[in-house]
Amino acid sequence: MTAAATLLAMPETGERQAAGAEAHVALARIRLTDFRCYDTLALDLDGRCVVLTGPNGAGKTNLLEAISFLAPGRGLRRSRLGEVTRFGGTSGWAVACRLTTPEGGLDVGTGIEGHGGRERRVVRIDGATVPGAQRLPDHFGVQWLTPQMDRLFQEGPGPRRRFLDRLVHGSDPGHARRVSDYERAMRERSRLLREGRGDTAWLDALESEMAAHGVAVAVARLDAVARLDAALGARPDDLPQAEVTVQGGVEGWIAEAPAVEVEGRLAEGLAQARPRDRESGGAALGPHLSDFAVRHRGKGVPAALCSTGEQKALLLAIVLANARVEAARQGRAPILLLDEVAAHLDEARRQGLMDEILGLGGQAWFTGTDVELFRPLRNRAQFFTVEAARLEEQGPSH
Repeated sequence: MTAAATLLAMPETGERQAAGAEAHVALARIRLTDFRCYDTLALDLDGRCVVLTGPNGAGKTNLLEAISFLAPGRGLRRSRLGEVTRFGGTSGWAVACRLTTPEGGLDVGTGIEGHGGRERRVVRIDGATVPGAQRLPDHFGVQWLTPQMDRLFQEGPGPRRRFLDRLVHGSDPGHARRVSDYERAMRERSRLLREGRGDTAWLDALESEMAAHGVAVAVARLDAVARLDAALGARPDDLPQAEVTVQGGVEGWIAEAPAVEVEGRLAEGLAQARPRDRESGGAALGPHLSDFAVRHRGKGVPAALCSTGEQKALLLAIVLANARVEAARQGRAPILLLDEVAAHLDEARRQGLMDEILGLGGQAWFTGTDVELFRPLRNRAQFFTVEAARLEEQGPSH
């Protein structure tokens, strides 16, 4: 089946389930076409958590990446659309899923159409094409943690902002569009400044647009982080507790003045910074410069000064706390994609992690090379071995 046919084949399962038929969001079926190492994959699931084990390079993370494209953005590896097409594939790639949600069954598909650098992403919900992936968080959330994120606290603020924005998407579906609109206006302003052909009125309009979207983005981040910090502080876990804040100039202004005044201040500041921004090619003010700051609550030190194991545990604590916030606010926990997290935890913390996830009532996907690390999930999850992009389900006695 071609990638386009995979998308067009949805929905296949008839009418939507009655509202409330399922108490959580879970993948019930997933089909891949020409995605990374998978030429085709058809996987049926029963709604429980999923454990994927097998050697390195077998295709475990590629499957998680496919699921991550059910969220806005470029997936857990931040790949360009054409980069995930299977080597030798000729029709692009497609991911087609059947989900159970509190509102009933939902068919979702995404993939690319076009060739030769002209690819565009297509998203379909219940068979209808929708304008962009920003609509996906209206129905469900997807969050992930991967080994590539282990250096999140050692890198610059950009990756941490993206991590925070993914958390915000889950509780505020409009956030992705606001971030996109802000960045589009910023790019257009930078282009006009660089070319030296934008008149004052045109730049004024773009800066007003940046200010309106930028303040909305900052407010959404602050609101989400306040809820997240409260959730982290209110519930002791086996994991080290994080203290989270958003740091930035716009956020500081919001603490001092109403949002409408901050918009005016940001627009005025951008106008005054035009000569400097023309030289630098960027924008000296705005939420694109903010940082998601994390501290170890018990030690009172920045996460960047913690050990590698503590940093990974802090990230895991943040993802789980955010899942609790989403479950409480929206009645649904996000789908969690946890790539190689169990190997870095001792037995007690692994047990606590898995009990916590099961208590959320959502679906989590775990990967690892050693099936014994997932012993606490026996009889409570579906187990699959992955070998050369082929999956085989294991029975409860494995």
